[in-house]
Amino acid sequence: MVKLIHTLAHHGDDVSCCAFSSSLLATCSLDKTIRLYSLSDFAELPHSPLKFHTYAVHCCCFSPSGHILASCSTDGTTVLWSAHSGQPLTVMEQPGGSPVRVCCFSPDSTYLASGAADGSVVLWNAQSYKLYRCGTVKDGSLVACAFSPEGSLLVTGSSSGDITVWDDRMRFLHTEKAHDLGITCCAFSPQPLSGGEQGLQFYRLASCGQDCEIKLWVVSFTHVLGFELKYKSTLRGHCAPVLACAFSHDGQMLVSGSVDKSVIIYDTGTQSVLHTLTQHTRYVTTCAFAPNTLLLATGSMDKTVNIWQFDLETPCQAGSMNDQLKQLIEDWSEEDVSTWLRAQGLEDLVGIFQMNNIDGKELLHLTKESLAGDLKIESLGLRSKVLRSIEDLRTRVDSLSSGIPDEFICPITRELMKDPVIASDGYSYEREAMENWIHKKKRTSPMTNLVLPSLILTPNRTLKMAINRWLETHQK
Repeated sequence: MVKLIHTLAHHGDDVSCCAFSSSLLATCSLDKTIRLYSLSDFAELPHSPLKFHTYAVHCCCFSPSGHILASCSTDGTTVLWSAHSGQPLTVMEQPGGSPVRVCCFSPDSTYLASGAADGSVVLWNAQSYKLYRCGTVKDGSLVACAFSPEGSLLVTGSSSGDITVWDDRMRFLHTEKAHDLGITCCAFSPQPLSGGEQGLQFYRLASCGQDCEIKLWVVSFTHVLGFELKYKSTLRGHCAPVLACAFSHDGQMLVSGSVDKSVIIYDTGTQSVLHTLTQHTRYVTTCAFAPNTLLLATGSMDKTVNIWQFDLETPCQAGSMNDQLKQLIEDWSEEDVSTWLRAQGLEDLVGIFQMNNIDGKELLHLTKESLAGDLKIESLGLRSKVLRSIEDLRTRVDSLSSGIPDEFICPITRELMKDPVIASDGYSYEREAMENWIHKKKRTSPMTNLVLPSLILTPNRTLKMAINRWLETHQK
């Protein structure tokens, strides 16, 4: 399950791009600014917004280390900023002064690529800030670019619909017509595909376009055997031009945003739709997954950025979900645990947990004795709340191991729903649990913590029928 946990509404015009580092979220807009937020609480940083560009900012991206932020604009410049201080480090002017539409760092931070409306693509040395190589596509504006995970290839996409592939010295390798009405975005999966001869790696590439389609490709390259681009399949979940796409950090999910105002999340293995998100009220222009955490950001012409959290589950429902969930929690870093504490309303305990180096594995083994003795949490109420939250994690493991689909589980009780109702936040709950929630004067959503626009509960008959069918086939 994926839930909306925060909405950022600080930009004064269309949001054009969003990007994550391990600790920050950057957003940019046609309002000429870039804004920076902390992932710990989504508070805007003191030095935000960043102001330099004189026209719309089209793209922003972090260096792999997260220390440097790049932005590019209609004003023909690409600016490098210190993510820590917000100070501009350098201004790089596109040859010819053409509007710069897209930029991206190479995986080793050596280069920054910038693509412009005149079809030019430039490789800048990200240390010396000097132009290293440049090239030009034959037709159309350059609107998309992405480095392969190991950095040996740069793929660019143009408004004419062509994918062009360059090596790491900007030597032309290949061009191919990918989308009839123009490409809007392209992205590599971070993880290589298995198989192939020794020394030959395969990578999944996604391209999306004005033709309402997302196309999946397999890319291979070695200096000995050369380069190969193979078309694999087409995803047709959207009914309007697809403006953005991005892979999750493990390559198991692909997200896309469209003119149809929706966000679709696909399982890259089965190519099935996992989630369709429809909270934006205008075109969805950008989407990005956070590195190593289950967070997703989507931005729109409605001037907002929505932050989504995947509720501790991997996209594939088949296989050993119980083991995967346990592994995911056990792999939580101390910062992940801090984020979890804040989400549970336990902000006051963050310092204590950090002081005692509590990571995911330690979290699952906490007891009432260790909370009182080792962590010295004096408040019985706080200890009880922590234990209930930890037990909720264990309950999720148990429900997954029993094979109950997560959408059948009430978010409040964590039990199989008998009388599901839809609240005004768009989520389904067990009627009695939600009525009790509201009766306790909680006018906020249990899922998003936002104020409920209405207290009306509508029976979810479709979900109830699905639960009943599942019970008929799984209960003896």
